[in-house]
Amino acid sequence: MSAFLSPSGWRLAVIVLAWLATAACTDVSTVPRWGQFETAFASTASTDNPFQDQSLLVTFTSPSKRAVTVRGFWDGGRIWRVRFSPDEPGVWTFLTHAVPDDDSGLQGRTGRFTVADRDPDDEGTVFERHGPVRVAASGTYLEHADGTPFFWLADTGWNAALKATPDEWQHYLDTRREQGFTAIQWVATQWRAAPTGDRQDLPAFSGHDRIVIEPVFFQRLDARVRALDRAGLLNVPVLLWAIGSGSDPAINPGYALPEDQAIKLAQYMVARWQGHSSAWLLAGDGDYRGQRADRWTRIGRAVFDHDTPAPVGMHPGGMQWVLDEFADEAWLGFNGYQSGHGDDDRALRWLTSGPPARDWAKAPIRPFINLEPPYEHHRAYQSREPIPAQAVRRAIYWSLLDTPTAGVSYGGHGVWGWDDGSGPPVDHPDTGTPLPWREALEMPAATEMGHLVDVFTAIGFERLRPAPDLLVEQPGTDRASAFISVSASAERDLLVAYTPEVPTVRLRADAIAAGTPVTWINPRTGERTAATALVEKNVMRFTAPGDEDWLLVASAQLAP
Repeated sequence: MSAFLSPSGWRLAVIVLAWLATAACTDVSTVPRWGQFETAFASTASTDNPFQDQSLLVTFTSPSKRAVTVRGFWDGGRIWRVRFSPDEPGVWTFLTHAVPDDDSGLQGRTGRFTVADRDPDDEGTVFERHGPVRVAASGTYLEHADGTPFFWLADTGWNAALKATPDEWQHYLDTRREQGFTAIQWVATQWRAAPTGDRQDLPAFSGHDRIVIEPVFFQRLDARVRALDRAGLLNVPVLLWAIGSGSDPAINPGYALPEDQAIKLAQYMVARWQGHSSAWLLAGDGDYRGQRADRWTRIGRAVFDHDTPAPVGMHPGGMQWVLDEFADEAWLGFNGYQSGHGDDDRALRWLTSGPPARDWAKAPIRPFINLEPPYEHHRAYQSREPIPAQAVRRAIYWSLLDTPTAGVSYGGHGVWGWDDGSGPPVDHPDTGTPLPWREALEMPAATEMGHLVDVFTAIGFERLRPAPDLLVEQPGTDRASAFISVSASAERDLLVAYTPEVPTVRLRADAIAAGTPVTWINPRTGERTAATALVEKNVMRFTAPGDEDWLLVASAQLAP
């Protein structure tokens, strides 16, 4: 075609392309409230690396005249897109701002669209009904835009989005949704366990000092994120995996990329998926302590300098505590931590009486979420034995009750690496050979997570606060594995105690408000049994109906 167009003809063609890319989208008839508005623009600039040389900001103005500015993103060729989730019904308008500002395809473009409330008869997903997720006013848990509490139960499917086929990804999401999960954590670039990138060995980017984005890689991930939307599961990508160990730490962008390139890469992914119901993990598995925190403070401020209502967290290395390093950072929405895969006394006590249990009341108050407790069937660091379901449940229930309850993550060995069972996950030789991912999806603790969600969402989990003083006797003082966690409401009409080994829970006589039903719940089956207290002076003694671990719940919302 170039043989038939003069330079002026090419310029005209580009302008026509720009008009075609936007004309059909700038007057969208209706977008649902909390849905996604998307439109495309065709740049008139010519550059070898648009990702580096150009930028696009779009300011949306709501019916109430509130302005919201978000980034657009390059999607290959000359095409740029913007995605945005509107939160007010009525007519919205937008205006674009481009660099360079003489790009007539990107600069000064305007448009309008109408946002309508969803039909109340349309059940939709939880995000369509209640809106995206944010931090609640109390600072202790997450909620939807309409104030409905959101219980975080995430699966760490680190490699799943990268390595699964579309059908496998759908099977994975269907299974986890049926099991009660509410979110999926996954890695969004090449990293130590996927050094070549996605299933087709395409990386997210190439280069180092001036990286080049691969739009096709991200277009494939777009389909994964849309499937998360349809499944009603929160999208939780790790933007920059950051560990400095392994066979080739240079593969991890959060560790190896220069600061300015790490910022641009993370900004790109936020722009790409900001129209979906998401939470962001800025960095994964890195050491952010001490002076290393300065780099991540700068990155966080740069990446989230525009309107990003979705909560942001950091995923630190195992048993690394970074609360103080980022305490004053406005971009940080929740305190993520990793208790890791240890099974000795030190590892257990770190979770029950260490930093999470000690620091949750420090200001500013934020939700605490254990983003990586022991993985089921993963080889434990100390015993070198596969971690059983009971140890997984123990760490998860401890995590929920030793801080104000916001949620917790689960991990299954074989699922996180998307493994076939022929050997250990890539670059993780000491973790043991897992089950193939399909079998690993159905491991006992994974299937038991639905009982956990049913309990905590039924009782109003957002009212719970750690209440260790209500326990008269703590068997975990002498034996860490027997630690009993207790959490309660201020009114004492709600109490939850988890006992991993000892069948008897001894509480103060005033621990539970008079008349509140008390129930034993089997965390393996969900079975409920009425609990009767044996009162001894100022002590209520409850004895579980069997061995292993049990949950004691006092709540009018959850009677047997």
